[in-house]
Amino acid sequence: MPEHLWDQVQVEADVSDRHVDIVEVRPAWDGVGERTRFPISRLRYTKSTGMLAIYWRDRNLKFHEYKRTRPAKSVKALLDYIDSGAEPIFSG
Repeated sequence: MPEHLWDQVQVEADVSDRHVDIVEVRPAWDGVGERTRFPISRLRYTKSTGMLAIYWRDRNLKFHEYKRTRPAKSVKALLDYIDSGAEPIFSG
């Protein structure tokens, strides 16, 4: 996230049993309503391999496996990849 937006936009994680959604949270567009939550990516855990893979979200709100990086055992490695800015699809 660009530094000049840090006071307006937050990045949060929604955790479930098999995946973690990386969510961009912004103030309400009209300044009155609820904050908007926009899922940017998902880290999905596969129990049989013990690996996590990155998924990206399309305009129809469906997640697809991101094939340009391999699954990893390290959450940090995948988060670092997303945060690196190497792929604009994760910029929200």
